[in-house]
Amino acid sequence: MRALVVDHSEAGPVRFADVDEPVPSAGEALVEIRHISLNFGELNYVHQWPAGAVHGHDAAGVVVRAASDGSGPPEGTRVAVGMASHAWAERVAVSPASLGTVPEGVDLADAAALGIAGATAFRVLRKRSLLARDVLITGASGGVGHFAVQLAALAGARVTALVGSPERAAGLRELGADRVLTDLAETGDRFDLVLDTVGGPLVARAWSSLAEGGTIHLVGYSSGQETTFPSGALFGFGEPRTIATYGDMTPTGGELTDLLGLMAAGRLSAPVGLRGDWQDVGDAVQALFARKVHGKIVLDVA
Repeated sequence: MRALVVDHSEAGPVRFADVDEPVPSAGEALVEIRHISLNFGELNYVHQWPAGAVHGHDAAGVVVRAASDGSGPPEGTRVAVGMASHAWAERVAVSPASLGTVPEGVDLADAAALGIAGATAFRVLRKRSLLARDVLITGASGGVGHFAVQLAALAGARVTALVGSPERAAGLRELGADRVLTDLAETGDRFDLVLDTVGGPLVARAWSSLAEGGTIHLVGYSSGQETTFPSGALFGFGEPRTIATYGDMTPTGGELTDLLGLMAAGRLSAPVGLRGDWQDVGDAVQALFARKVHGKIVLDVA
């Protein structure tokens, strides 16, 4: 079968290759993949994976063989694959713990967009009550950002979306952002929670805008820049402020099911900024790295 595998050469980060068919264990379902979804991290930091390995984490498709131990969804079930390994192939063997059942009315391509981005936003934002809280989402035009804006608004937060340029602000107010900024200097507000996908100097600026008892959750570092705090910036009076790292790689089936339920109810939309064929994955990767895509990239597996 065909798959996208890790390529460490200049032609990379991925290439097509013929690979062996997966052999599911008793606790794995065999899923025929219909759509895959790209993430910046897994492509930008591809050196962290072995060359030739089937790449990718997020996808959606149909169960063609249920797990033989009786766990998980039956044959014929439409499923979203989230944060699983080796997902960018025509067929994959997946633990039911990494599968979310796609309800009627939800397009499989939209379900493929959830994965890492949706689960990350969901897990961070449910750590505390957001009702009437001030929440800042940085990198709000990206995949995690689009989901985070919607979920924070659903939870009753006052949402500020921060983007890199006015062009990247499109659609964020419609998703639930109360304000869309291109620079934190545009506001003097203090935030109870910051979900940061950018890293670099922005973290230090967000720290200075953090309310007492507030937390910055670091979920990415797309800027690739270092963070330096001014002398004395980490000292303060009042209720402690915190910085929390994020790296939860536990199975996402439960979160996917909750998110898909919100999609089915019309309360959450998939941020698909580019849809194409997986044959054109090279062009899609270039668009992702060039920051030309608002939201997620979903490619159809032909």
